[in-house]
Amino acid sequence: MAFWDNAIQFFWRGESLLVLVMALSLAFLLFHFHKEERRSIVNTLGFFFACLLGQLLSGLIHAMQFDMAASVLHEAFVIGGGIALIRLWGLLVFRIVLPFARMTPPRIAEDFFVIIAYIAWGMVRLRYAGLDLGSIVATSAMITAVVAFAMQDTLGNILGGLALQLDNSVQIGDWVKVDDLVGRVVDIRWRSTLVETRNWETVVFPNSQLMKNKFLVLGRRSDQPVQWRRWIWFGVSLGVTPTKVVSAIEDAILQAEINNVAKTPAPNCVLMEIDKGYARYALRYWLADLAVDDPTDGAVRWHVYTALERAGIKLVVEVQNVHYVRENEKYEEAVHQREVMLRIKTLKRVELFKQMTDDELRKLAERLKYAQFAKGNIISKQGAIAHWLYIIINGEAEVFIEAANGEKRSLNVLSKGNFFGEMGMMTGAPRTATVVAKTDVECYRLDKEAFEEILLARPAIADEVSQILVMRRTQLDSALQNLDEEALHKEMHHRHREVLATVKRFFGL
Repeated sequence: MAFWDNAIQFFWRGESLLVLVMALSLAFLLFHFHKEERRSIVNTLGFFFACLLGQLLSGLIHAMQFDMAASVLHEAFVIGGGIALIRLWGLLVFRIVLPFARMTPPRIAEDFFVIIAYIAWGMVRLRYAGLDLGSIVATSAMITAVVAFAMQDTLGNILGGLALQLDNSVQIGDWVKVDDLVGRVVDIRWRSTLVETRNWETVVFPNSQLMKNKFLVLGRRSDQPVQWRRWIWFGVSLGVTPTKVVSAIEDAILQAEINNVAKTPAPNCVLMEIDKGYARYALRYWLADLAVDDPTDGAVRWHVYTALERAGIKLVVEVQNVHYVRENEKYEEAVHQREVMLRIKTLKRVELFKQMTDDELRKLAERLKYAQFAKGNIISKQGAIAHWLYIIINGEAEVFIEAANGEKRSLNVLSKGNFFGEMGMMTGAPRTATVVAKTDVECYRLDKEAFEEILLARPAIADEVSQILVMRRTQLDSALQNLDEEALHKEMHHRHREVLATVKRFFGL
């Protein structure tokens, strides 16, 4: 009995209960508030109880009269238990308390302070055990000098990593450019910084290299969202005025919905230089997601190209020694005739032109203009004045109306063979809805001037077209207002006279 009493007295001391309660309380708080680190918490708590078991073992050895061995073991396991407690306190302070106070110190700072606490605790226990710390410090200073000289590169990396995090030069998640390499920072360690590129490569940069050389942190600006300015270059003939080019590009890009293109600051087009016989422009936009730079550049380039095509502006490239063989006139005429026949076939499918003769359709076909729209382009804007209609030959476009409060309501999806904008061309009325390219869209555009020639030659067409206009508009209204058949017929008769009068007045018939 005396053996066990002696062992328990050596193992269980006055502060043991307080230490045990502290360890369990810290573990409970961390388990509740820091669930992602539960495995680390369990390991630390297991190490603490292992040290307690080691202290019990030292008590048993003390009861067997091996006092020196018992004291050494007890002190070693006390130091181990203290290290476990310091680890738990470090997790609580740096992972819960400071983030709750909206402070996010770097992980290296946590490691640094915890290691300092480990060293201080070890020194205190050694001093308590009766060791001469002065001789230990003197000896360790010489050893440290030798080790530091031998490991100066490693120490430079360690200090560099500490400096990078303490002064927030770079943070995890930042996009950086080092020389010609661009990637995202995924980890900052004691010796190195890991950067993942878009090519699924992980580049390891020694921290000392980042501290000694210049590198760029992309997309970061004080008090601004993360976004990076990109440049899309293109050339245009000197015969086109800069005002026309800039207006065509900016109007198209500002109205289009392009993924990952920031609205603020707004994209802008600038004449950068005049050289080698053409004007060189740049569209500058801000990329909101730095991981998709190339796909977004590609989408913006396509919008630039289609905007220039619609405006009748051709891209030019640097002149090189390339010889072209001009096809003979007979071949060109055959190509033109095939295109005209294709357009006539398209017009015949449009209800608005079914009553026209082949000659009239051919005249219209000759005057049609080809128009391309990239996905997200606004083809027609609600409330805008535009005296032309569009016939879709490829792709899909979505029609929606916008209420006064800004709420959008989708009405229809148009596809190949559908047309829209007929009221604007025939009566000059503002657009009643907005049409947006749901995919890349190819259209034929028919202007008022082209239709006016045929209408003046045969005014009776106005009555036929007016009936179709009224039918389409009334059917739309009936769907929205739930009109019955009788009410629908009365409404069509009333509107036909109004629309016919408007058409005649608009075209001067």
